[in-house]
Amino acid sequence: MSSLPCNAGAVPFFPAQDFEQKRAAIFKHIAGSNRLAEVRPASGLEVRPRPEMLSTGIPEIDAMSGGIPRGCLSEMYGAASSGKTSALLAVIASATRRHETCVLIDASDSFDPASGQAAGMDFENLLWVRCGRHKGTKRDHGEYRLEQVLKSTDLILQSGGFGLVALDLAGIPEKFVRRIPLASWFRFQRAVEHTKTALLVITEFRCAEGCAALIFKFSQLSAVSHQSSVKPAHTQLLESVQLQVEIVRSRLERKPVQSVKTEFTALAVRAG
Repeated sequence: MSSLPCNAGAVPFFPAQDFEQKRAAIFKHIAGSNRLAEVRPASGLEVRPRPEMLSTGIPEIDAMSGGIPRGCLSEMYGAASSGKTSALLAVIASATRRHETCVLIDASDSFDPASGQAAGMDFENLLWVRCGRHKGTKRDHGEYRLEQVLKSTDLILQSGGFGLVALDLAGIPEKFVRRIPLASWFRFQRAVEHTKTALLVITEFRCAEGCAALIFKFSQLSAVSHQSSVKPAHTQLLESVQLQVEIVRSRLERKPVQSVKTEFTALAVRAG
């Protein structure tokens, strides 16, 4: 039977003087590291400047938020008839009138050019991407359109040079929109970062979440209508809608943003 020394496996012993010398040498090496030369205390950090803002064309919303930030992803969401589409038309109209080239990626192919014209859009500065169903595919209608939206958005953002890129996802079932991976939203946000492009997403519910720098919630307060003079007599024509807009998320301010609300009225575009 072999025997082991009693101190086998023990930590080697160093005299106290050698230990202090080694520790001093390590601290000296760390202090002289080039990496630490770039480290600054938090008190010396510069405040990130507020991004340039794009006007929404709605004075009440601009007064509340300053507009839509360029180089960021913003989101407007709300139920049907909540006013988000009216806001979308106003944003595009405001940008195209300033001769900025804009893109509308229309997932449901629901954009009405007559409504856009009434809102004051300059169609010479608008690229309308209409997403539809391919006749030869057996895939679900909403799933195929959503795939077109993601591919179109990637191509548009990589091309660059646009003042506004709007994704209108209203009308796409929630079960499909929820399938958009978070990585896609981060990729879109990174694509517009440090550019003059404002990326705006229109949905019926929140979906971009943490990738969005600014999120607006739209809701309807009241609607004004009158009885139609044409048959059937029980029909009514919409004249205007009183809407409420609330900022539910903002990464533009250093301090936490409390809920901020405003109201505005949207007039009916057509009488029939």
